[in-house]
Amino acid sequence: MDALQSIIEKAWENRALLQEETTTKAIRDVIDLLDSGVLRVAEPTENGWQVNEWVKKAVVMYFPIQKMETIEVGIFEFHDKIPLKRGYAEKGIRVVPHAVARHGAYISKGVILMPSYVNIGSYVDEGTMVDTWATVGSCAQIGKDVHLSGGVGIGGVLEPLQAAPVIIEDGAFIGSRCIVVEGVRVEREAVLGANVCLTASTKIIDVTGSQPVEYKGFVPSRSVVIPGSYTKKFESGEYQVPCALIIGKRKPSTDLKTSLNDALREYNVAV
Repeated sequence: MDALQSIIEKAWENRALLQEETTTKAIRDVIDLLDSGVLRVAEPTENGWQVNEWVKKAVVMYFPIQKMETIEVGIFEFHDKIPLKRGYAEKGIRVVPHAVARHGAYISKGVILMPSYVNIGSYVDEGTMVDTWATVGSCAQIGKDVHLSGGVGIGGVLEPLQAAPVIIEDGAFIGSRCIVVEGVRVEREAVLGANVCLTASTKIIDVTGSQPVEYKGFVPSRSVVIPGSYTKKFESGEYQVPCALIIGKRKPSTDLKTSLNDALREYNVAV
């Protein structure tokens, strides 16, 4: 890995090196390692998450060294620089037409891809469901036993290099049409009700106590979250601005996926 990283870092500083076979091989080796799950753009540590910037650099430089090609899949035709992921049966992944995943995205065994899209550099761990028309953006990290409901948009990030990708930790439930972007981290077993929109600047307000507690950029573990709004003053007047409200904690009795709908209904939250 050290040798690969050294080649990638040198090419990042001197793009003329992209013409050399040693460099292009190293970049493609990194993409293959991402595809197999050996490398990750971001990985959990004892103190949180670590972003591997040099891996993101390899992903960025993969595009200029690749040529546009026609990709034919049955009666369908694509024209792109990056090949599609292959070998789903051997990997133990269920893929429903018209799910599409790019080479360089890791998808673990037991994952179910409904008609959806998974971009390069992302990591989708074991037992996760990517539901209909959900998208997993470049470099996003999705944990084990996560449910991304219909129409969920998980944002991607390549640059700036130091920026953390969106991270959805193990056991989280992301409700229909939710948007999670700009490196937001949803911690273990949290539940987002339908239409929650989270950006780096979105206020996430815990309203379960006598005083509100405000977060930005992450949802605490096991939180149950719904869309909300607060009043903000502008020169032209006062207007309602979107936020997210933490209205409770997921109970031990709702750990099973089959109980999630009941958990949400306990708090009158739409799925």
